[in-house]
Parts: sequence; C-alpha cells; structure tokens
Amino acid sequence: MSAAPNPVIDQRDTTRTSDPHLIKDGDGTGTPGPLSRIAGKPKTMLLIAVVLVAVVSAVVTGTGSGVWPSGLTADVQSPLDDLNRWLVDNRTTHPLFLYFLLHISNTAESSVEGVLSLLEGLGFIGVTLAAVLIAWYAGGAGLHRRALRTAGTALGTFAVVGLLGMWEPAMETLALMIVSVAVSAVVGALLGLVAGLSERGERILRVVFDTMQVLPAFAYLLPFVLIFDIGTPSVFVATVIFAAPPMARLTALGLRGADPAALEASASLGASSLQQLFTARLPLARKQMLLGLNQTIMMCLSMVVLASLIGAGGLGDEIFTALSTVDVGLALPAGIAVVLIAVWLDRTTAAAGEQLDDPAGGHRGAWYLIWPGMAVAVGGSALLGSLLGRQTWPDAWTVSISEPVNSVVNWIERELGSGIPVLGGTLTWAENFAIWVINPMRDVLLATPWWAMLTLAGVLAFRAGRWRATVTVVLALSAIGVMGLWNRSMDTLSQVLAALVVTLLIGFAIGILAARAGRVERLIRPVLDVMQTMPQFIYLIPVIALFSGGRTAAVAAAVVYALPAVVRITTQGIKQIDPSALEAARSLGASTGQQLRQVQIPLARPALQLALNQGLVLVLAIVVIGGMIGGGALGVDVVKGLAKGDLGLGMTAGIAIVCLGLLLDRISQPATTAKERAEASQ
Repeated sequence: MSAAPNPVIDQRDTTRTSDPHLIKDGDGTGTPGPLSRIAGKPKTMLLIAVVLVAVVSAVVTGTGSGVWPSGLTADVQSPLDDLNRWLVDNRTTHPLFLYFLLHISNTAESSVEGVLSLLEGLGFIGVTLAAVLIAWYAGGAGLHRRALRTAGTALGTFAVVGLLGMWEPAMETLALMIVSVAVSAVVGALLGLVAGLSERGERILRVVFDTMQVLPAFAYLLPFVLIFDIGTPSVFVATVIFAAPPMARLTALGLRGADPAALEASASLGASSLQQLFTARLPLARKQMLLGLNQTIMMCLSMVVLASLIGAGGLGDEIFTALSTVDVGLALPAGIAVVLIAVWLDRTTAAAGEQLDDPAGGHRGAWYLIWPGMAVAVGGSALLGSLLGRQTWPDAWTVSISEPVNSVVNWIERELGSGIPVLGGTLTWAENFAIWVINPMRDVLLATPWWAMLTLAGVLAFRAGRWRATVTVVLALSAIGVMGLWNRSMDTLSQVLAALVVTLLIGFAIGILAARAGRVERLIRPVLDVMQTMPQFIYLIPVIALFSGGRTAAVAAAVVYALPAVVRITTQGIKQIDPSALEAARSLGASTGQQLRQVQIPLARPALQLALNQGLVLVLAIVVIGGMIGGGALGVDVVKGLAKGDLGLGMTAGIAIVCLGLLLDRISQPATTAKERAEASQ
C-alpha cells in the first residue's frame, strides 16, 4: 500500500494514488488526453493558433492589458471580515453555536484530550509495546519474516522518536491522529455505502469528490478557522473532511466490484439485500476498504502536521516554528519523526492488506487469545513504567542533532551555495532559475491580455471536456479577476508551470528508463515508497538547506513532491503496452529508439496525460505551501491570513487557489463520457 500525500500509482493497485483525493473513477488510461484530441481536430488547431497569434501580438506590441479591469472587481474581503467579526462576537451566544457547533467543538477537544491522557498513562514503554504488538499482529502474528519486519519497523520508529527528544510532540500528534482516523474511516465508509449501492448517490458524490481532489490542503483549513477559531476543533473537522473521501471512494469501488457470481449465489440462497451486504459485498470489499483506510491514515497525518498553522500542536508545530526562523537543525528531528511515523503506519496497514490474501497465515486465527494477551502485556508494561517512574522518555536518553545539522547547512551554504568553480552552486542556480525561467513566465502571463487568457483557457477546456469544463474554467478564472487577485494568481501560476516543466522532464525520463530496465525500477522503488509517505510539510526542510528559501526553493519542493507520481504512472503506462504491438514493430526491423518513439510513447499517451494531470495538482499544492519559505504570491497571503487571523485576506487567497486548481485540473484531465463512467463502475 502506498502512503499518503503524493498521488502515486502503487505497484499493488493500479487505480489508486498516494493522495486519495486524486483517485479517479476509472483506471485513468482509457481516455485520450486533450492534446491528442486537439491534434486530431484541424479546426480546433486553427482556432487555438488564432488565439495564440492574438496573444503574442498583444504582448509584443503592447496592445491590450494583462491587468484585470478595476471596473470588473468586487470587494470580497470586507464582507468576509464582517462575517469573521460576527462569528467572534456570537460564538458564545448564538443558538447555532450553542446547540450544534459547540457540541462538535467540545467533543473533539475532550476526545483528543482523553486519548492523549491514555497515551501518557501508558508511558513510553506501554505505547512502544502496543505499537510493536499491533504491527506484529498486522504482519501475521507469527515468527515469520513479515511479522518480525513489521514489528521491527514499529520498534525502530518509536525508539528514534524518543532519542530525538520528540516523544511528547509525537504523542500529541498521535492523539489527534487516532481520533481523526476513527471518525474519517466511519464517515468515509458510510459515504462509500451510499455511493456503492446507489446510482444517484454515486453521481452526486463523484462530483463532490472530483472537486475535493484538486483542492490544496490549505483550502480546507480556512473555513473551519472561521467557524471554530484556532485550535483542536478546527483541525479535527478539517482533517476529517480532508481524509474521508479516499475511504469513501475505495469502499464504493469495492462494493461495485464484488464478484457477480458470489452475489448471485447469495441471492439464490434467499439472502435479503441487507444480508447480501454483510455476508457478500462487504467481505469481498475488505481489501479495497483496507486500502482506503491506509490512504485515510496517511491523509490524516499529512493534515495534522500541516494544521500546526492553526494550533494543532505536536510535531507540526515544531516544524512550523523552525521553518519560520529558517532553523533546519530544529526542524529536522521533528521531520524525521513524522516520516518514521508515516512509514510505520504505512507498513502496518500494508502488511494487514497482504494478510487478506492469506487469512490463515501466521496465528491470526487465534485472535481471541492474542488480543487479550497483548492487552495484558501492554497494561503490565505501563504499570511497570509507572512503578519505576518512567512514564515519559528520559531526558538522558535523548540525542540533540540540531547543532551538527546546522553546521552542515552552514557548510552547504558556504561551500555549495556559490563556491563551486564554473558551476556556481545551489544559490547561484536558484537565482538564475528565478531570473531565466520563473520571471519570464510570470512576465508573459502578466502581459497577456486577460480576455486572451479567458479565451485560450476556454478553448482548451472545451476540447478537453466540452461545455461543462469550459464553463468551469471560465468562471474560475473570472472569479480570480473579480476578487482582485489576478496578478498574484498569475505569479503563483508561473511557479506552477515552471515546476511542472521540470517535473515532467525528469519524471518522464526516469519513468521510461525504469519501464525499460527492471534493475532501475527495483532500485528506485524503495526511494519512491519513502517519498510517497512523507507529508507535504516535510519537503520544505531540505530545500531550505539547499536554496535558502524563495520561489526557486518552493518550485524545488514541488518537483520532489510530484516526481514519484509522474515516475510511477509513466513506468506503468509504458510497461502495460500490448506486447503484440512491440513484437510487430520488432518484426518490421524497428530499433529500440523507434519502438519507444513510434509505439510505446504513442500507446502510453493516456497514462502520460494522467501523469500530467496528477503532476499539476500536486505541484500546485506545494507551491502554495511554499509561501511559508518565501514563495510569495497566493501562498504567503494564505499563511498570513492563518497566522494573523486576517481571514478576509486568507479566504480570498484560498478561493483563488481553489479556482486555479479547478482550472488546471479541467484543462489537463478530460471528462469521461457517461458510457465510460458506467463501464468504469462495473
């Protein structure tokens, strides 16, 4: 199973991604991409050419204006500020808060505090033993390699977390994680039942999930800060809504993919619809549901870490504090702890999924003996720790790596930043990339007349998804202009396009190489597995050490974050080419290069189009977060809005980011036809 925050096609399941909001209904490889469809339409090509000529002429000659007309803007911030003031003034008196929202807030806080108290009561010995035993049971509850490896991963994770002095923040993060995962899984499963058993429910929820999948994580935080204020309740609600869709989609996929023969046999025995659900559909959907749980867990971890901006505390707060002062040495221990926890959770749920193929494996059948024994062992170890006065991880057992890490970072900045002969260095590269790539892209976008941008986007959207996509794209782009955020949105878009170009160049090259050389694929698979488990926040730490912040650092983080998705989708697309087509090319004397250019790449075009779509959405997510390290534009507006309570600024920037996400997704991912959707749901 793959991990959460990157949408990476997993080796064991070709329909999913590591960011489950990016899961599509079908396999994503059966619909021609917009570029290929456009290329086959001469009239469309002519129309696009006319638009491009008009745009280029306007830019070169200086006619037209890239600035959105002030007469077409509206003051959106003031009403939002007024709403914020009303919410602040009425949180303790209005019936909506007293009889509904306040109960959600209090329940969230009490639940998280209760779980945290339980973890603290178990002590570091009890928590570590519980994690090891759960991982061991998920791996098969035996002495075989899989169970011992999974248990060893858990033991190593919590040992390193303690040694780095991150035990208390890690427990805060785990407490919020446990509550959020439990609620997200229940909500997602219920929505999955609706989508899996009802055609109308599936149609309604598909639209909702398709929209949610393009929303960056920041977009989920702002509305709930507005409602619940900064703190645990807003983090909890945002995390549940962010993480429930993968569980829902994969539950629905499992229910709809149930073996018809099994359902027919159940019906022939006189089972009612409800009996069929519990005795046939749900058991047959277990593997997909566990896959959804894996994705939900990873999504929860990603959001809980990122939500430190609105008072989540825990490991995310340690990272945010360090990033705000550009202290890599302070951020790295918390970052390592987050990555290790993500790997432990991913490996544990992956092992449980593998066990479904062999339910009798190990000693899991004797669960009624194993679980009580595990409970006794954990309780006994917690009692022992309490008697020995070892509830928290001892300070004497910690190791500080902050000073050595900062020394290394200083050496990198001094020696590799600009001191490499001829080549310059990372800081020089960052500056030149901004000057020669990002700035020209931004200048072209800002100089392009707004009407030309709307026209070009509308044409591309029409060829990609017909009128529905066209209306969505034009309205999204217009909303950005109406809010007065045209220039800042074009700045963000320039960074997204720059990052996308680099991501596709590197990702396609590595993906094609991995598809043609099995050894390369085996070598990079562990690296991709680790990268895809890392929450978004973590990618900012190494780029600060190399590029010292700024727009290039944000672009670099976006490239690294999106790369696993592009590589894996490309590899899979190339490998799934019909062998008979390659054999025919060889029989005609085609060389290796000709086979690649004339057979494999053309036939893999739908997969490459999917890689483009996933890369765009992922790159946007990180470029926005890059506002924390100097990326500027919309990202910094969102960060300021969250950090300073200026929700008028933050909400408008967040809405503009959502509009950009919809624009990029609709242009790069064509809508499927009704017939294709029906086939995909079978």
